Amino acid sequence: MPFQVIPAIDIQGGKAVRLRQGRAEDATVFSDSPLEVARRFVAAGASSLHVVDLDGAFLGKPVNSEIICRIASGAGVPIQVGGGVRNFDSASRYFAAGVSRVILGTSIVRSPEEVVRITRAYPGKVAAGIDARDGRVAIRGWVEVTGVIAVELARRIEEGGVSCFIYTDIARDGMMVGPNFDAIREFAKGVSTPVIASGGVTTLDDLRRLKAMEGEGVAGTIIGRALYDGSIDLAEALKAERE
Repeated sequence: MPFQVIPAIDIQGGKAVRLRQGRAEDATVFSDSPLEVARRFVAAGASSLHVVDLDGAFLGKPVNSEIICRIASGAGVPIQVGGGVRNFDSASRYFAAGVSRVILGTSIVRSPEEVVRITRAYPGKVAAGIDARDGRVAIRGWVEVTGVIAVELARRIEEGGVSCFIYTDIARDGMMVGPNFDAIREFAKGVSTPVIASGGVTTLDDLRRLKAMEGEGVAGTIIGRALYDGSIDLAEALKAERE
């Protein structure tokens, strides 16, 4: 899996927003039209998109699926979707709508048998979202921190056939303070499946440092707030992706 920069579109109440550390009450609205945001990212050269149904993550079922399906059919590039995808039916509906990859998070802790069912039916199209606070897995839209060690959970579910891990350090997400490089490196080295890093990327130097970890298993990064507030220009980020 070649290193990839993936712009993020988080959807809450039908709008494109960014949260700080996953707190629903600390949201900044960046656009009333997530579809227009998707088109703008693609026009700038993005080869894929990361879309999260934040309401779905908190409620445990897809909420903004209609908008997400419109993005999947109209963006013109592959999209990966997370947030509220907790069972086979939810995943199947997204795949039928043209979503390229679903991200399972809470279900890998609560319903590992359902994860295996989905990965077997859709090989190569399922990512495992590992969201960690102080190395421990958080679920249900990050409102519940479990006692499960992130890398230990990842090792257990690797055998289920997930295509990649999306590792998020919650403390850094949306805070514009840079990624937790040590935690990302430790996680990536602890698994054999490619890892996409998420949370905290603020500068092109952050991006380049992650790309330098490609040989250690880091296969890409998801960038959100930095693209919306102009700290990183997407065209420049994609240029760095290819360097």
